[in-house]
Amino acid sequence: MTVTDTTGISEQEYTERRARLGEKLREQGIDAIFVPPSSDLEYLTGLERDIPSFGNVHYAHGWVTGALIAPDREPVYVLPRMYVAFHLWGRDIGEVVTVNETDDGEALFGKAVSSLGSLKRIGVGARTWGEAVIELGKAAPNAELVNGSPIVNELRRVKSDLMTYACSIADRAMAATADKVQPGVTMVDLHEEIEHKLRALGSRLPSFPTHMFSYGEHRHDSQEASGLEPIAEGEPVMFDFGAVWQGYCSDFGRTVVAGEPHPEYERCYEIMLAAQEAGRAASVPGALASEVNAACRAPIEEAGLGETFRHRMGHGIGVDVHEWPFISEEDETPLEAGMTFTDEPSILWDGKLGVRIEDIVVCAEGGGRYLNEHSRTPVINR
Repeated sequence: MTVTDTTGISEQEYTERRARLGEKLREQGIDAIFVPPSSDLEYLTGLERDIPSFGNVHYAHGWVTGALIAPDREPVYVLPRMYVAFHLWGRDIGEVVTVNETDDGEALFGKAVSSLGSLKRIGVGARTWGEAVIELGKAAPNAELVNGSPIVNELRRVKSDLMTYACSIADRAMAATADKVQPGVTMVDLHEEIEHKLRALGSRLPSFPTHMFSYGEHRHDSQEASGLEPIAEGEPVMFDFGAVWQGYCSDFGRTVVAGEPHPEYERCYEIMLAAQEAGRAASVPGALASEVNAACRAPIEEAGLGETFRHRMGHGIGVDVHEWPFISEEDETPLEAGMTFTDEPSILWDGKLGVRIEDIVVCAEGGGRYLNEHSRTPVINR
Protein backbone atom coordinates (compact mmCIF):
# COMPACT_ATOMS: atom_id res chain seq x y z
CA MET A 1 0.00 0.00 0.00
CA THR A 2 1.18 3.52 -0.77
CA VAL A 3 0.11 6.31 1.53
CA THR A 4 0.93 9.89 0.61
CA ASP A 5 2.49 11.44 3.69
CA THR A 6 0.40 14.45 4.75
CA THR A 7 1.89 15.29 8.16
CA GLY A 8 5.65 14.93 7.84
CA ILE A 9 5.57 11.53 9.61
CA SER A 10 6.86 8.63 7.53
CA GLU A 11 4.68 5.85 6.15
CA GLN A 12 6.86 3.44 8.11
CA GLU A 13 5.97 5.19 11.38
CA TYR A 14 2.24 4.78 10.66
CA THR A 15 2.82 1.10 9.87
CA GLU A 16 4.67 0.66 13.16
CA ARG A 17 1.92 2.43 15.09
CA ARG A 18 -0.69 0.08 13.63
CA ALA A 19 1.54 -2.90 14.43
CA ARG A 20 1.70 -1.78 18.08
CA LEU A 21 -2.08 -1.34 18.02
CA GLY A 22 -2.43 -4.87 16.65
CA GLU A 23 -0.44 -6.22 19.59
CA LYS A 24 -2.70 -4.45 22.07
CA LEU A 25 -5.83 -5.66 20.27
CA ARG A 26 -4.62 -9.25 20.47
CA GLU A 27 -3.78 -8.83 24.16
CA GLN A 28 -7.35 -7.76 24.86
CA GLY A 29 -9.01 -10.30 22.56
CA ILE A 30 -10.26 -7.64 20.15
CA ASP A 31 -10.52 -8.74 16.52
CA ALA A 32 -10.77 -5.28 14.93
CA ILE A 33 -11.36 -1.62 15.73
CA PHE A 34 -13.44 0.96 13.85
CA VAL A 35 -11.83 4.40 13.96
CA PRO A 36 -13.85 7.43 12.74
CA PRO A 37 -12.30 10.77 11.63
CA SER A 38 -10.47 11.85 14.77
CA SER A 39 -7.07 12.32 16.33
CA ASP A 40 -6.89 8.51 16.59
CA LEU A 41 -7.38 8.06 12.84
CA GLU A 42 -4.79 10.75 12.09
CA TYR A 43 -2.35 9.13 14.52
CA LEU A 44 -2.77 5.67 13.00
CA THR A 45 -3.06 6.49 9.28
CA GLY A 46 -2.11 10.12 8.59
CA LEU A 47 -5.61 11.10 7.39
CA GLU A 48 -5.95 14.66 8.71
CA ARG A 49 -8.97 15.81 10.66
CA ASP A 50 -11.02 18.65 9.29
CA ILE A 51 -10.55 22.08 10.79
CA PRO A 52 -13.42 22.38 13.30
CA SER A 53 -16.41 24.52 12.39
CA PHE A 54 -19.38 25.85 14.31
CA GLY A 55 -21.58 23.17 12.76
CA ASN A 56 -20.92 19.73 11.31
CA VAL A 57 -19.50 19.16 7.83
CA HIS A 58 -21.69 16.33 6.63
CA TYR A 59 -22.02 14.23 3.48
CA ALA A 60 -24.57 11.66 2.35
CA HIS A 61 -23.70 8.46 4.26
CA GLY A 62 -21.28 10.51 6.36
CA TRP A 63 -21.70 8.11 9.28
CA VAL A 64 -19.72 5.39 7.43
CA THR A 65 -16.52 7.47 7.39
CA GLY A 66 -13.59 5.73 9.03
CA ALA A 67 -11.21 2.79 8.95
CA LEU A 68 -11.56 -0.81 10.07
CA ILE A 69 -8.20 -1.91 11.46
CA ALA A 70 -7.40 -5.49 12.39
CA PRO A 71 -4.12 -7.11 13.48
CA ASP A 72 -1.77 -8.24 10.71
CA ARG A 73 -3.59 -6.57 7.83
CA GLU A 74 -3.86 -3.17 6.20
CA PRO A 75 -6.81 -0.88 7.07
CA VAL A 76 -10.09 -1.07 5.19
CA TYR A 77 -11.40 2.47 4.71
CA VAL A 78 -15.14 3.12 4.26
CA LEU A 79 -15.64 6.63 2.87
CA PRO A 80 -18.43 8.66 1.25
CA ARG A 81 -17.75 9.65 -2.36
CA MET A 82 -17.48 13.33 -1.37
CA TYR A 83 -14.77 12.49 1.16
CA VAL A 84 -12.83 10.54 -1.46
CA ALA A 85 -13.17 13.38 -3.97
CA PHE A 86 -12.44 16.36 -1.76
CA HIS A 87 -10.30 15.06 1.09
CA LEU A 88 -8.08 12.51 -0.63
CA TRP A 89 -7.67 14.47 -3.88
CA GLY A 90 -6.50 11.39 -5.74
CA ARG A 91 -4.17 10.02 -3.06
CA ASP A 92 -3.82 6.24 -2.89
CA ILE A 93 -4.39 5.16 0.72
CA GLY A 94 -5.00 1.46 0.05
CA GLU A 95 -8.27 -0.46 0.26
CA VAL A 96 -11.20 1.95 0.10
CA VAL A 97 -14.90 1.11 0.00
CA THR A 98 -16.44 4.19 -1.63
CA VAL A 99 -20.10 4.86 -0.81
CA ASN A 100 -21.85 6.93 -3.48
CA GLU A 101 -24.84 9.12 -2.73
CA THR A 102 -27.35 6.64 -4.22
CA ASP A 103 -25.69 3.51 -2.80
CA ASP A 104 -27.03 1.35 0.00
CA GLY A 105 -24.69 2.63 2.70
CA GLU A 106 -25.75 0.05 5.27
CA ALA A 107 -25.07 -2.83 2.86
CA LEU A 108 -21.63 -1.56 1.81
CA PHE A 109 -20.64 -0.86 5.40
CA GLY A 110 -21.78 -4.32 6.44
CA LYS A 111 -19.84 -5.91 3.56
CA ALA A 112 -16.66 -4.11 4.66
CA VAL A 113 -17.10 -5.36 8.23
CA SER A 114 -17.75 -8.91 6.99
CA SER A 115 -14.56 -8.82 4.89
CA LEU A 116 -12.58 -9.03 8.14
CA GLY A 117 -13.98 -12.48 8.90
CA SER A 118 -15.77 -13.73 11.98
CA LEU A 119 -15.53 -11.00 14.63
CA LYS A 120 -16.18 -11.76 18.29
CA ARG A 121 -15.06 -8.47 19.84
CA ILE A 122 -14.91 -5.07 18.08
CA GLY A 123 -13.38 -1.86 19.41
CA VAL A 124 -15.24 1.34 18.57
CA GLY A 125 -13.66 4.80 18.56
CA ALA A 126 -15.29 7.06 21.13
CA ARG A 127 -16.31 9.66 18.51
CA THR A 128 -18.09 7.22 16.21
CA TRP A 129 -21.54 8.19 14.91
CA GLY A 130 -24.36 6.35 16.68
CA GLU A 131 -25.60 5.03 13.31
CA ALA A 132 -22.22 3.43 12.64
CA VAL A 133 -22.32 1.70 16.03
CA ILE A 134 -25.79 0.35 15.24
CA GLU A 135 -24.65 -0.92 11.85
CA LEU A 136 -21.55 -2.55 13.38
CA GLY A 137 -23.90 -4.47 15.64
CA LYS A 138 -25.99 -5.58 12.67
CA ALA A 139 -22.96 -6.61 10.59
CA ALA A 140 -21.46 -8.65 13.43
CA PRO A 141 -24.47 -9.62 15.56
CA ASN A 142 -22.51 -11.99 17.75
CA ALA A 143 -19.69 -9.56 18.49
CA GLU A 144 -19.21 -7.60 21.69
CA LEU A 145 -18.66 -3.86 21.10
CA VAL A 146 -16.15 -2.19 23.42
CA ASN A 147 -14.63 1.29 23.73
CA GLY A 148 -11.51 1.29 21.56
CA SER A 149 -10.23 4.79 22.30
CA PRO A 150 -8.42 3.95 25.58
CA ILE A 151 -6.38 1.35 23.66
CA VAL A 152 -5.15 3.92 21.14
CA ASN A 153 -4.63 6.45 23.92
CA GLU A 154 -2.08 4.10 25.54
CA LEU A 155 -0.07 4.18 22.31
CA ARG A 156 -0.21 7.96 22.13
CA ARG A 157 0.99 8.76 25.66
CA VAL A 158 4.66 9.00 24.72
CA LYS A 159 4.79 11.81 22.18
CA SER A 160 6.63 12.78 19.03
CA ASP A 161 9.38 15.41 18.94
CA LEU A 162 7.04 17.34 16.63
CA MET A 163 5.46 18.77 19.79
CA THR A 164 8.62 20.74 20.48
CA TYR A 165 8.14 22.73 17.30
CA ALA A 166 4.45 23.31 18.06
CA CYS A 167 5.60 24.77 21.39
CA SER A 168 8.16 26.99 19.66
CA ILE A 169 5.43 28.49 17.46
CA ALA A 170 3.49 29.49 20.58
CA ASP A 171 6.65 30.89 22.18
CA ARG A 172 7.37 33.08 19.16
CA ALA A 173 3.78 34.28 18.84
CA MET A 174 3.85 35.39 22.47
CA ALA A 175 7.19 37.15 22.06
CA ALA A 176 5.82 39.10 19.10
CA THR A 177 2.65 40.16 20.92
CA ALA A 178 3.57 40.91 24.56
CA ASP A 179 4.52 44.56 24.01
CA LYS A 180 1.07 45.25 22.54
CA VAL A 181 -0.53 44.83 25.97
CA GLN A 182 -1.09 48.50 26.78
CA PRO A 183 -3.96 50.46 28.32
CA GLY A 184 -6.58 51.04 25.63
CA VAL A 185 -6.01 47.85 23.62
CA THR A 186 -8.90 45.36 23.53
CA MET A 187 -8.83 41.62 24.14
CA VAL A 188 -10.17 41.16 20.62
CA ASP A 189 -7.19 43.11 19.26
CA LEU A 190 -4.81 40.80 21.11
CA HIS A 191 -6.78 37.72 20.07
CA GLU A 192 -6.50 38.66 16.40
CA GLU A 193 -2.81 39.48 16.74
CA ILE A 194 -1.98 36.11 18.30
CA GLU A 195 -3.96 34.13 15.73
CA HIS A 196 -2.33 36.05 12.88
CA LYS A 197 1.12 35.28 14.31
CA LEU A 198 0.29 31.61 14.78
CA ARG A 199 -0.77 31.25 11.16
CA ALA A 200 2.18 33.26 9.84
CA LEU A 201 4.57 31.04 11.82
CA GLY A 202 3.13 27.88 10.24
CA SER A 203 0.41 26.68 12.61
CA ARG A 204 -2.38 24.96 10.66
CA LEU A 205 -4.93 26.49 13.06
CA PRO A 206 -5.22 27.30 16.77
CA SER A 207 -5.23 24.06 18.77
CA PHE A 208 -8.30 25.29 20.70
CA PRO A 209 -10.30 28.56 20.85
CA THR A 210 -7.79 31.33 21.60
CA HIS A 211 -8.61 33.06 24.88
CA MET A 212 -7.42 36.33 26.42
CA PHE A 213 -9.00 37.51 29.65
CA SER A 214 -8.49 39.47 32.84
CA TYR A 215 -9.70 38.83 36.37
CA GLY A 216 -10.01 40.77 39.58
CA GLU A 217 -10.56 44.53 39.56
CA HIS A 218 -11.53 44.39 35.88
CA ARG A 219 -13.17 41.65 33.81
CA HIS A 220 -12.54 41.60 30.09
CA ASP A 221 -12.79 38.45 27.95
CA SER A 222 -11.97 37.99 24.27
CA GLN A 223 -14.85 35.50 23.94
CA GLU A 224 -17.47 37.88 25.34
CA ALA A 225 -18.81 41.35 24.53
CA SER A 226 -16.36 42.82 27.06
CA GLY A 227 -13.56 41.79 24.71
CA LEU A 228 -14.40 44.82 22.58
CA GLU A 229 -13.84 47.25 25.46
CA PRO A 230 -10.45 48.97 26.03
CA ILE A 231 -8.50 47.53 28.94
CA ALA A 232 -7.55 49.70 31.91
CA GLU A 233 -4.26 50.81 33.39
CA GLY A 234 -2.80 48.04 35.55
CA GLU A 235 -4.98 45.30 34.08
CA PRO A 236 -3.30 41.87 33.83
CA VAL A 237 -4.01 40.09 30.54
CA MET A 238 -3.92 36.30 30.72
CA PHE A 239 -3.09 34.57 27.42
CA ASP A 240 -4.24 31.02 26.68
CA PHE A 241 -3.60 29.66 23.17
CA GLY A 242 -1.85 26.95 21.21
CA ALA A 243 -0.48 25.96 17.80
CA VAL A 244 -0.79 22.86 15.62
CA TRP A 245 2.27 21.54 13.80
CA GLN A 246 2.07 18.38 11.66
CA GLY A 247 -0.88 17.12 13.70
CA TYR A 248 0.60 17.84 17.16
CA CYS A 249 -0.71 20.51 19.52
CA SER A 250 0.76 23.00 21.95
CA ASP A 251 -1.04 24.80 24.79
CA PHE A 252 0.58 27.90 26.23
CA GLY A 253 -0.10 30.70 28.69
CA ARG A 254 1.47 33.87 30.09
CA THR A 255 0.27 36.97 31.93
CA VAL A 256 1.24 40.50 30.85
CA VAL A 257 0.23 43.64 32.76
CA ALA A 258 -0.81 46.86 31.01
CA GLY A 259 0.81 49.38 33.34
CA GLU A 260 1.33 49.44 37.09
CA PRO A 261 -0.13 46.23 38.61
CA HIS A 262 -2.10 45.59 41.78
CA PRO A 263 0.15 45.77 44.91
CA GLU A 264 -0.27 42.01 45.47
CA TYR A 265 0.55 41.08 41.88
CA GLU A 266 4.28 40.41 42.09
CA ARG A 267 3.93 38.34 45.28
CA CYS A 268 1.20 36.26 43.66
CA TYR A 269 3.29 35.84 40.53
CA GLU A 270 6.16 34.39 42.55
CA ILE A 271 3.80 32.00 44.35
CA MET A 272 2.39 30.88 41.00
CA LEU A 273 5.91 30.27 39.63
CA ALA A 274 6.72 28.19 42.71
CA ALA A 275 3.60 26.12 42.05
CA GLN A 276 4.57 25.53 38.44
CA GLU A 277 8.09 24.52 39.43
CA ALA A 278 6.77 22.16 42.10
CA GLY A 279 4.57 20.46 39.51
CA ARG A 280 7.48 20.13 37.11
CA ALA A 281 9.80 18.71 39.76
CA ALA A 282 7.20 16.12 40.79
CA SER A 283 6.73 14.91 37.18
CA VAL A 284 8.87 11.79 37.44
CA PRO A 285 8.18 8.27 36.14
CA GLY A 286 6.00 6.31 38.55
CA ALA A 287 4.43 9.34 40.24
CA LEU A 288 0.63 9.31 40.18
CA ALA A 289 -1.03 12.09 38.23
CA SER A 290 -2.98 13.04 41.38
CA GLU A 291 0.27 13.33 43.36
CA VAL A 292 1.77 15.70 40.78
CA ASN A 293 -1.40 17.80 40.91
CA ALA A 294 -1.14 17.98 44.70
CA ALA A 295 2.53 19.04 44.48
CA CYS A 296 1.61 21.87 42.12
CA ARG A 297 -1.20 23.07 44.37
CA ALA A 298 0.87 23.01 47.56
CA PRO A 299 2.70 26.39 47.28
CA ILE A 300 -0.54 28.23 46.53
CA GLU A 301 -2.39 26.49 49.36
CA GLU A 302 0.48 27.13 51.78
CA ALA A 303 0.24 30.84 50.92
CA GLY A 304 -3.42 30.79 51.98
CA LEU A 305 -4.65 31.20 48.40
CA GLY A 306 -5.85 27.66 47.72
CA GLU A 307 -9.37 28.74 46.83
CA THR A 308 -7.98 30.97 44.06
CA PHE A 309 -6.46 27.95 42.23
CA ARG A 310 -9.74 26.90 40.69
CA HIS A 311 -8.72 24.03 38.40
CA ARG A 312 -6.29 21.13 37.98
CA MET A 313 -2.57 21.42 37.29
CA GLY A 314 -2.99 20.22 33.72
CA HIS A 315 -3.84 17.60 31.14
CA GLY A 316 -2.15 15.29 28.70
CA ILE A 317 -1.51 16.80 25.27
CA GLY A 318 -0.41 15.48 21.90
CA VAL A 319 -2.46 14.86 18.75
CA ASP A 320 -5.41 16.11 20.83
CA VAL A 321 -4.98 19.27 22.86
CA HIS A 322 -6.66 17.55 25.84
CA GLU A 323 -5.75 13.90 26.37
CA TRP A 324 -5.51 11.43 29.21
CA PRO A 325 -4.03 11.35 31.72
CA PHE A 326 -5.33 14.44 33.49
CA ILE A 327 -3.02 15.93 36.11
CA SER A 328 -5.91 16.19 38.51
CA GLU A 329 -6.98 14.93 41.92
CA GLU A 330 -9.13 12.09 40.56
CA ASP A 331 -6.57 10.60 38.12
CA GLU A 332 -4.45 7.79 39.57
CA THR A 333 -2.50 7.09 36.35
CA PRO A 334 1.21 6.37 37.01
CA LEU A 335 3.29 8.68 34.82
CA GLU A 336 5.71 7.27 32.25
CA ALA A 337 8.90 8.80 30.88
CA GLY A 338 8.07 10.70 27.70
CA MET A 339 4.47 11.55 28.62
CA THR A 340 3.64 15.19 27.90
CA PHE A 341 1.17 17.36 29.77
CA THR A 342 0.51 20.96 30.72
CA ASP A 343 1.72 22.62 33.92
CA GLU A 344 -0.67 25.56 34.30
CA PRO A 345 -1.27 26.93 37.80
CA SER A 346 -3.18 30.15 38.22
CA ILE A 347 -4.37 32.51 40.92
CA LEU A 348 -7.79 34.03 40.25
CA TRP A 349 -8.42 36.31 43.22
CA ASP A 350 -11.89 37.86 43.29
CA GLY A 351 -11.84 41.65 43.21
CA LYS A 352 -8.04 41.86 43.16
CA LEU A 353 -6.13 40.18 40.32
CA GLY A 354 -5.61 37.22 38.06
CA VAL A 355 -2.35 35.58 37.04
CA ARG A 356 -1.61 32.37 35.14
CA ILE A 357 1.20 30.56 33.34
CA GLU A 358 1.21 27.46 31.15
CA ASP A 359 3.95 25.34 29.64
CA ILE A 360 4.22 21.79 28.38
CA VAL A 361 6.28 19.40 30.48
CA VAL A 362 7.75 16.03 29.50
CA CYS A 363 7.89 13.45 32.29
CA ALA A 364 11.53 12.50 32.94
CA GLU A 365 13.84 11.03 35.57
CA GLY A 366 14.81 13.70 38.09
CA GLY A 367 11.84 15.93 37.21
CA GLY A 368 9.94 17.08 34.17
CA ARG A 369 11.51 18.91 31.24
CA TYR A 370 9.90 22.03 29.76
CA LEU A 371 9.31 22.06 26.01
CA ASN A 372 8.58 25.80 26.00
CA GLU A 373 11.52 28.21 26.09
CA HIS A 374 9.68 31.54 26.44
CA SER A 375 10.74 33.49 29.53
CA ARG A 376 8.78 32.92 32.74
CA THR A 377 9.82 36.21 34.35
CA PRO A 378 6.94 38.66 34.95
CA VAL A 379 6.19 41.12 32.15
CA ILE A 380 4.84 44.51 33.24
CA ASN A 381 4.53 47.09 30.46
CA ARG A 382 4.97 50.22 32.56
